[in-house]
Amino acid sequence: MPMGQVRPSPVDLLLVADVPLTGQRLRDGPRYARVRAGVYAPHSTWQALAPWDRYLARVHAYALVNSDAVFSHESSAALMGLPIFGEPRDIHIHDPDRARSRRFGDVCVHTSVDPPVTERRGFAHTTSAAQTAVDLMRVLPPAFALAVADAAISPFQGGTNTIDDLRAIAAVESDRRGRGQLAVLWPLVDARAESVGESVSRAVMLWAGFEEPELQVEIVSEGCRDRVDFGWRTVRALGESDGYEKYRGESADDTVARVIDEKRREDRLRRECRAFGRWDWSAAVAVKPLTDRLDSMGVPRMRPQRPALLATLGTNPRSAPSARNRKPADTSSTA
Repeated sequence: MPMGQVRPSPVDLLLVADVPLTGQRLRDGPRYARVRAGVYAPHSTWQALAPWDRYLARVHAYALVNSDAVFSHESSAALMGLPIFGEPRDIHIHDPDRARSRRFGDVCVHTSVDPPVTERRGFAHTTSAAQTAVDLMRVLPPAFALAVADAAISPFQGGTNTIDDLRAIAAVESDRRGRGQLAVLWPLVDARAESVGESVSRAVMLWAGFEEPELQVEIVSEGCRDRVDFGWRTVRALGESDGYEKYRGESADDTVARVIDEKRREDRLRRECRAFGRWDWSAAVAVKPLTDRLDSMGVPRMRPQRPALLATLGTNPRSAPSARNRKPADTSSTA
């Protein structure tokens, strides 16, 4: 979905104020779950939501009862389709009239000396995609922050900004929080990243000291043109950050056909290289499974490791405890 649109709530939300018109009794029995004061959702649907979808529903619920809110940070990201990691703990809004930032329950109210760039997205008022990306680059664990920045500028993921847009916002802000992290990340932000998994994998590769990969390598063979996430020409190795969602079709037959097509594609690629490796999200965030895979492929290590940066891959302290190690919402078209 283009980032100019608001992502809809993944569950129907019911206002207590509307109940007298429908005859429903939201507080009675197990049929409805309380999302926040005055807002309920069907219990079974609510319980089945993925962590990031539950968070998006919470943001929508807050908007229902606070129509003048200006959403920022993860809340803005959720509404516009930037990556979300697990279920963020807080709803984030910006209030220019406050003297200092405060938290009220699960609502974090931000203020700043520098007025953020905001925009109207349908019913929602949010910080802009570029502003949201810069805000999250300052506070998220660095690999996740890189994934957000990549998504904001990647046309493959619906991004419409440029790295210059992000840099321009950061350049005029007086806020010193996260300035060191921004300096680390700017050289790594890349619009060629097609998914969150690719961005996080690339961070692990570089901080583990491996040779920098070539991105989106095109291989022409057997009458086909295939694109691969990562390539190392010096050792004739190819790698893929795998998202299993791409194999899911509209029917069982469609799913089988996609798996067969991918197997044929992989066989073509293996015939064109010396080593081929796949890994998923869990391998990337665990670090060692990915680095072991790259070592087995013969990818050379060209620089010292940065263990302090690699150590941040284990968890996201801004997520609710029950969702800190969960896979992120993948908003890209190619998982």
